[in-house]
Amino acid sequence: MAITAALVKELRDSTGAGMMDAKKALTETGGDMEAAVDWLRTKGLAKAAKKSGRTAAEGLVAVVVEGGTGVAVEVNAETDFVAKNAEFQEMVSGIAGAALNVADVEALKAADLGGKSVADTLTDKIATIGENMSVRRMAKIEGETVVSYVHNAAAAGMGKIGVLVALSGGDEAIGKQVAMHIAAVNPAALSEADMDPAVVEKEKQVQMDIARESGKPEQVIEKMIVGRMKKFIAESTLLNQQFVVNPDLTVEAAAKEAGATITGFVRLEVGEGIEVEKEDFAAEVAKAAQG
Repeated sequence: MAITAALVKELRDSTGAGMMDAKKALTETGGDMEAAVDWLRTKGLAKAAKKSGRTAAEGLVAVVVEGGTGVAVEVNAETDFVAKNAEFQEMVSGIAGAALNVADVEALKAADLGGKSVADTLTDKIATIGENMSVRRMAKIEGETVVSYVHNAAAAGMGKIGVLVALSGGDEAIGKQVAMHIAAVNPAALSEADMDPAVVEKEKQVQMDIARESGKPEQVIEKMIVGRMKKFIAESTLLNQQFVVNPDLTVEAAAKEAGATITGFVRLEVGEGIEVEKEDFAAEVAKAAQG
């Protein structure tokens, strides 16, 4: 029986096995789908599908800088225990290296990693390590100088928070300080011009509603809002924030003193924005006992 691409895709979708493994299974079993599933199971390669629905909110962010280009990649697993696994860390490091040559996550998943695609490599690791995993995000930045920083490092170049800062002028020292500031403070944008207009408008409406609760006249409220929004922008944008190393200066002023201009930044934090459903084991036991 001819082993078609459609057959291989069907087997991959049903088992979560890698493309080459699925093709081999079909070849070994003469194209018999059920036998191919069993073949994959005996080889331990069909485990990934069973784990694909589980939430992966732990993991690592890896950062790599090459010349004037930096990339940060978030690879998730289910537990922090796996993030400390040397095998997982080696894979994450390889994925981050591959990310230097691609534009986005989808291209990264298709990129070559030691003779297999990143996606197939991940599937293999799901089967061998035994947890759901995913390449969730990547972000790239370019500049005259790009400096990286990793917070809560688990290994070289990877940890819970990864930061990249692009600079013109200055040196690595100021870049590292700014990167540490970004890790700690988590600015929303570089400057006011880079702020999401929807976020700014939402905050303005919230502040107006709060001000109106005071019962003050509209003309007074308008003046209050100007001040409050100025403070919001200052607290939300990197260049206008008080520098954690020297709160007497803004980040922009501190960089200027060091002869640098900050042109961009990237900050990725493991699990940021992922909702994890917490299981209440005691409640489940009590419910079962009552039922």
